[in-house]
Amino acid sequence: MTLLRTLDISYAPLMDYGEAWDLQKKIVTKIDLGEQQDNLLLLQHPPTYTMGVQNHPEHLLLSKEQLKERGISLFEIDRGGDITYHGPGQLVGYPLIFIDGQMNLDLHGYLRDLEQVIINYLANHGIEGTRKPEYTGVWVGDRKICAIGVKFNRCRHRRGFVTSHGFAFNVLSGIQNEGFQGIIPCGIQDFGVTSLEDCTSKKFNMRDVAEEIIPLFTTLFNYDVPILDGMREAR
Repeated sequence: MTLLRTLDISYAPLMDYGEAWDLQKKIVTKIDLGEQQDNLLLLQHPPTYTMGVQNHPEHLLLSKEQLKERGISLFEIDRGGDITYHGPGQLVGYPLIFIDGQMNLDLHGYLRDLEQVIINYLANHGIEGTRKPEYTGVWVGDRKICAIGVKFNRCRHRRGFVTSHGFAFNVLSGIQNEGFQGIIPCGIQDFGVTSLEDCTSKKFNMRDVAEEIIPLFTTLFNYDVPILDGMREAR
């Protein structure tokens, strides 16, 4: 019988990317020290580009002046992958999870599990989410609806890793017409992006989407199912 673990869940309607990145690093350190249990941060960011460790500068199509004019921040960060966009209307999830050898979970297995959470969510709304073997993330047809990029942080005080970064799920209509036009998302030129609202022709509330994703996440990763209205505000 698999023992269920506990998970702290925090939600923020909008949080600056730099603030969220600092918060991730702080929580990762506390989890490594055994001072805090696993955490899931759910939030939205102001318009932001992030460039992962496999980035190609030419995939950013805007100059520094154009970024400033459009109010888009740029961060070079330590997750895997290339360049992507975060902005209002996109639900970002940062699972900060301790993984040891007993979990039988490697980086690729963890990525597939994150994809499955979103695939299961889409299925609940009558949408077929799929994978493309050559790319990470979740797709609806030939359009990407969820980007995924993570980091395994090696623990210093116990054997194992703590995950950081995570998924970016396009929810509200029109997000693909915003910041995605200033980049080649994840370096993929052959396919576009889409959103939950565009796939369903329905309107969604961001906090409701967050609450619907939580039980899917906790079930797949063997956590106790939390009380949904108990989500704390991230800070």
